Amino acid sequence: MKLSTRGKYGLYAMLYLAQKADEGPQPLKAIAQLALPDQYLEQLLGCLRKAGLVTTVRGAQGGYQLAKPPAEITVGHIIDAMEGPLNLSECAVEGEPFTCPHSDGCPARHVWEYLTNSINELLYGISLQDMLDSKEMTST
Repeated sequence: MKLSTRGKYGLYAMLYLAQKADEGPQPLKAIAQLALPDQYLEQLLGCLRKAGLVTTVRGAQGGYQLAKPPAEITVGHIIDAMEGPLNLSECAVEGEPFTCPHSDGCPARHVWEYLTNSINELLYGISLQDMLDSKEMTST
């Protein structure tokens, strides 16, 4: 399993906005200094806005800013906005029509559910504030 550039760049942009949260809206050009292409970054920020994670401010002093405090936005929220819900296997998704007739009693399905739930629990347990507070997480 590998995150796409959407997920990684979305997280980088959100971490940048968290670092600048007290400085007001950040222009696209400032966020793009993370070596992210402007047009691609604009698409990513649009997804984050639709998910309610960032807001935009128009005008000369406008730009993008977090819609909530960094402590209320998790890596899971960001990945979900960028990539969609994380599921390691289609059969581990609740409410989905299963293609396998044995999925209800399948021991492998339980493994996929356990792994999916564990990863999501970790992702939703790390906030942007946690990342800002941890040198180990922000130094990479």
